[in-house]
Amino acid sequence: MSATPIRLGWLSTGRGEGSYGLLKAALAAIDSGTLNAGIGFVFCNREKGQASGSDRFMALVDEHGIPLVSLSSQRFRREHGRAKWPDLREDFDAAVLKLIEPYAVDLTVNAGYMLIAPLLCRETLMINLHPALPEGPAGMWQGVIWDLIGQRASETGAMVHIVTEEVDGGPVLATCRFPISGDEWDSLWQQAGKLSARELKEGPGEELPLFRAVRQKGVERERPLLVETLRAISDGRIDLERASDAPPLDLTEAVERCLVEVAATA
Repeated sequence: MSATPIRLGWLSTGRGEGSYGLLKAALAAIDSGTLNAGIGFVFCNREKGQASGSDRFMALVDEHGIPLVSLSSQRFRREHGRAKWPDLREDFDAAVLKLIEPYAVDLTVNAGYMLIAPLLCRETLMINLHPALPEGPAGMWQGVIWDLIGQRASETGAMVHIVTEEVDGGPVLATCRFPISGDEWDSLWQQAGKLSARELKEGPGEELPLFRAVRQKGVERERPLLVETLRAISDGRIDLERASDAPPLDLTEAVERCLVEVAATA
């Protein structure tokens, strides 16, 4: 492992348990000394008082004494005449870049940041956690799960990739996989029956036990996957400069081992 910690920036909307858990997992690994890194700033595209989820997220940042930078994308759009967001993305990115300019970091982590950031990814080295495999669905996690259900997929996972202007399409650094068929999954698929994903979405929706199970299994693995990927970057197993030429690192075994260790201490 390099003697010099990698200096991370962190981008998140911070709206729910997923975003909160990712930051908390990274902070725990840093605090325990198992991840040789530090977080130089956290940027949130919400402001305090805007939503309970992001308030909880920002409280975690404050508790750890990390510089918190925030700019409400909602307010930004309102102040720009409620223009269509695609027309404002680069302007918003430019404002964010100006705010984070004082903080020198080696790498920025996109962890639950719900905005496409075309200028940010051109101007900074940024990695993103996506809740699907490289060959899997793109887009937000809800849509990913519905696509998997619609495809009657037997496997899914998550990946960490370099952010480019192609949404969820940059060079993949690391992956983990898990099954969503067989054993414990059979009864969940039977409950879903032969209804299409659209019909299930309009019916039970996200309360569908199959949907909830895929989400739960994914969230459990996303946290150790991100930490293990950062650890692999820190100790040189992942070379960011050669990411386009190297196959993704399969971290499934390491992720599953982390889950066993967590269960043993619970």
